[in-house]
Amino acid sequence: MERKMIHGLRVINRGVALAVGFGLLACAAFVLLDIIMRQTGASLGGTEEIAGYAMALATSWGMSYTLLELGHVRIDLLRSRFQSFGRALLDVFSMIVMSGVIITIAVKAWPVLERSLTMGSRANTPLETPLAWVQLPWFAGWVWFAVMSCLTTLAALSLLIKRRFEDSEAMVGAFAEQETLQ
Repeated sequence: MERKMIHGLRVINRGVALAVGFGLLACAAFVLLDIIMRQTGASLGGTEEIAGYAMALATSWGMSYTLLELGHVRIDLLRSRFQSFGRALLDVFSMIVMSGVIITIAVKAWPVLERSLTMGSRANTPLETPLAWVQLPWFAGWVWFAVMSCLTTLAALSLLIKRRFEDSEAMVGAFAEQETLQ
């Protein structure tokens, strides 16, 4: 059951990652076009602002993909000294801590969005972008990451309780690359 859930979440996050990647490519093309136009004395304007928004969105949404593809940075100095149970226990502990941090980020991001919605805030830039237009998908990305982190943590914890240490390690541990190669 845990494997099926994680597989489904990976499929969803790969789609999200593709959408974010295409968005970043479009942003890069926009910036490149602006650079070329500046050589002729014209400019599209706002490229720095739009690129900043694109990076904020890519970060918040890209974290979930990175989580399920086991791409977050790990320090395995202590973990590598343990047998399967110890590694699985440390993996679950790290997932619990990460979930707590990400939930905190998502909770703290809400007042930022709420204030922009309530006050109709706009960027203090020539584009005067309504901030909620950018902050809503940014906030949704953090919430999605928090949900992914909690679901992954629960799946790993379930496997740990069932004493399926290798499966838990393959799902959230540093040695999952071996599973994907098989």
